[in-house]
Amino acid sequence: MPLSLHEISIGVMLPKLRMLSTLLDKAAAHAEADTLVEARLAPDMYPLSGQIQRVSDAAKFGAARLAGLTPPPFEDNETTLAQLQERLAKTVAYLESIGPDQVDGREEETITLPLRDRKVDFTGRSYALNMVLPNFYFHVVTAYDILRHKGVEVGKRDYLALAG
Repeated sequence: MPLSLHEISIGVMLPKLRMLSTLLDKAAAHAEADTLVEARLAPDMYPLSGQIQRVSDAAKFGAARLAGLTPPPFEDNETTLAQLQERLAKTVAYLESIGPDQVDGREEETITLPLRDRKVDFTGRSYALNMVLPNFYFHVVTAYDILRHKGVEVGKRDYLALAG
């Protein structure tokens, strides 16, 4: 049986959103937890809060567009690890509300992505594989890297959700 569009998009993002929640739990126990939300890898990059917001946006906008829906609005106003956890939980709940029947079969549907200076058309398949997932993973990995860089004890097993 071939992989479905739902499986390669929402099915891939949900476990990583849950993994990020676990990493934020570890971050909350870190000695410098209060400073982590604004920590960043480079001056021109989003801080941890922005990385989690972009992960959330990539997941909810990606899933919504693949299903032909309008995603719920989330304000980008999180300033604590607890608020970032809430954002991840809302994102997970939204993705869980989108079933395979809403996404599968839309592989060849045109999805128009508005960018700052133009619009780009994708098929559902190319949007998931060439835009949603790379963007999602970029921000997931950057959030992980910020936590690791700041001394939170996370490793590859945590990222792969194999720690236990």
